[in-house]
Amino acid sequence: MIAPKIQLSEEKIFVKMATLCAKRESCESEIRKKLDRYDLQEDAVKRMITRLEKENYLNERRYCRSFIHDKHQFNKWGRTKIEFALRQKQIPSEVIALAFSEFPVSWFGEPLLELLQRKSKTMKAKNDFEKRTKLIRYALGKGYTMDETLRCLDRLFEKNQL
Repeated sequence: MIAPKIQLSEEKIFVKMATLCAKRESCESEIRKKLDRYDLQEDAVKRMITRLEKENYLNERRYCRSFIHDKHQFNKWGRTKIEFALRQKQIPSEVIALAFSEFPVSWFGEPLLELLQRKSKTMKAKNDFEKRTKLIRYALGKGYTMDETLRCLDRLFEKNQL
């Protein structure tokens, strides 16, 4: 069953959205999704989003930067997975590229070595080939590139740390 649309004045809805944006970073698609709950015309939604941007509550570049930082630091995601998640949030490619350019390329590969070491300790494999295959699949699922993954795996197998 579809929930009925909530009836509130445009100003009250704006205050709610501004409060939400002040509490945590949001992107335009998230705000649009929230605004769908209210009985608003499309032009009112556009006005509200424009006003949120003008008053600096909503800033896609800032959102993108914090999303990249947080997903990398706390979830240990690689560049590919982060980029895909941002595209799902309908953030323009130029904004994504600009946000990624603010971080050094080497920064994205740093946690991979530790992740692979930790994962290999909990993994059951019959031989090195199977272990390597499972670790590659794990790293690719976390959003790391094949080059980064193979480089780290080679380093770990050389040092016999797996």
